[in-house]
Amino acid sequence: MAKRVIISGGGTGGHIFPAIAIANALKKIDPETEILFVGANGRMEMEKVPAAGYKIIGLDIQGFQRGSLLKNVLLPFKLFSSVLKAREIIKDFKPDVAVGVGGYASGPLLYAASQMKIPYLIQEQNSFAGITNKWLGKGASVICVAFAGMDKFFPKDKILITGNPIRKEAVDIENKRFAAAELLSLSPLKKTILVTGGSLGSGTLNKSVLAGMDKIIAADVQLIWQTGKYYYKSVTEQLAGKEHPNIKVLEFLHRMDLAYAACDLVISRAGAGTIAELCAVKKPVILVPSPNVAEDHQTKNALALVEKDAAILVGDNMAELELLDIALLLIENKNKCKELADNIGKMELPDADKIIAEEVLKLAK
Repeated sequence: MAKRVIISGGGTGGHIFPAIAIANALKKIDPETEILFVGANGRMEMEKVPAAGYKIIGLDIQGFQRGSLLKNVLLPFKLFSSVLKAREIIKDFKPDVAVGVGGYASGPLLYAASQMKIPYLIQEQNSFAGITNKWLGKGASVICVAFAGMDKFFPKDKILITGNPIRKEAVDIENKRFAAAELLSLSPLKKTILVTGGSLGSGTLNKSVLAGMDKIIAADVQLIWQTGKYYYKSVTEQLAGKEHPNIKVLEFLHRMDLAYAACDLVISRAGAGTIAELCAVKKPVILVPSPNVAEDHQTKNALALVEKDAAILVGDNMAELELLDIALLLIENKNKCKELADNIGKMELPDADKIIAEEVLKLAK
């Protein structure tokens, strides 16, 4: 009989990409597996999941709004009604197992699953577990993590170090440098920096690049610069009349593989999914953790690499002053670049999606 799996969570690409990767891996192992996603209405997953070919049902749920207490007045009611709706979804779909990847919808769905005696697996992407996952961890059958030392948040006997599922096509960079440079109208022989901060996390990175633009041009270093959708218009307006053939400004990188292949150094935020990709592409990295995330988990993610000499960390508050100077010094230091690239490569955990999918199917039995 076909196994039935509910996958819940989302909110950001960092939660959605792993969720879809797990679903794809389940289908690869057993094409008969029936999968239903549960997300939060109005969030990114309601678009991305159907685009990947899966059915999704939305819960009317939001997170705690740190900036405005007034906006939290309805939160208890939304939580209660989301748990009731999650129970209905479980009753209708009759899953053998539930999976939570983090994000607003994950909490109510896994809580309802625990009440209804459905075994569940948590996939914790970060090196610092959030409140909801810590609480739900007690009742989970398995907790799949990407970093060592997670027993300070979860019961030790339930933890499995699997790594984070990544977009395989994004890290497939072998022998693509010349083709990538050509497609981006860059020289494959010049040193190249890639700056990528996601769709909303790029604010500080964009300001830092604007502040150091003249230094990049003077050093004859090329730049692949993903501004993020939100900032693209203002960045291009500020660059009007200052365009340079070494600088490629893009709103969004649809082909991360080409950007990774063409560069010698990556400057990035420190989201868990991004870090998993960076370990796979094995390039030297400067991480600028976003301060605008719950429990400052990006700093903790970055420190897990810095401790192994696998990345350099620049604080968000210092980036505008220092980031480009550090990057230009580093890109000229061949030995340090090699050391960082070798060390980050050692942290790669391949096949996370397959390992997690196998755990899910074991629980479904």
